[in-house]
Amino acid sequence: MHLVIIHGWQEAGPELVQSLATVLGMTPFEVRPRLLGGGPAVVGRYADGEQAARLAGTLRLSGVAAFVLDSDEARSRGRHVVRRFTLDAGTLAVETVGGETDRTPLASVRLLLPAVGISLQTESVTVTDRKLSLGKTLLSGGIPMTKKVTRQEEVQTEERERMLFVAAGALPLLVFRQNGMNYDGFGPAMKLSRELNFSHLVAELRRLCPGALFDDHLLQRAGQVRVLGPAVDPDANLDLAAAILARCLAGAMHDES
Repeated sequence: MHLVIIHGWQEAGPELVQSLATVLGMTPFEVRPRLLGGGPAVVGRYADGEQAARLAGTLRLSGVAAFVLDSDEARSRGRHVVRRFTLDAGTLAVETVGGETDRTPLASVRLLLPAVGISLQTESVTVTDRKLSLGKTLLSGGIPMTKKVTRQEEVQTEERERMLFVAAGALPLLVFRQNGMNYDGFGPAMKLSRELNFSHLVAELRRLCPGALFDDHLLQRAGQVRVLGPAVDPDANLDLAAAILARCLAGAMHDES
């Protein structure tokens, strides 16, 4: 899927709103929410790359900075979900859930993107019902009798989880998940809970990487929807939103379609 993304506007004034509405074939009322909170924002999704390129070109001619991102290509570049990490001697070392290891200088960390995602947790629970027992009913002379029947049922619950996307050097985007990591890399500084450890990790990376950009677009659901557009589920595409922000905010933006 080819995404048309606008970015770089300073203020969603009437001229910008009207220009974007005209190009997209929408009303100003429909466009204005897309521009709240700053960019970037996905304004078009096409299977045909040429069609996406034409829209991006038209937007640029109208004075709106735009580019095209191939979502399949962005995902194929990969992301490393971190299982363990250490911050030592100016180096960030990580071990991924797949068993890979990477090391990169902390000075190469250029972008920190905190986020909150929703994950589905499935567990098996025992459910007990009472059902009519024909045998007991016959033995009782016709008085309705019941019996206990138990069964296993899969129950899904939603769990909010803090995350941190880190762009560093030539590595794929690193993903730190609050509930999916071992924090023993902190050594004696390790805290008593995952929540405290995760907060400490974010604070340490901000302290040790003062040159890194820190952007909180993805901390709120509304910000996630503004980046991805209303037709895309943020819970299933948070990594894509992070890739879009990484390209825009880390200075990797190009105007080519």
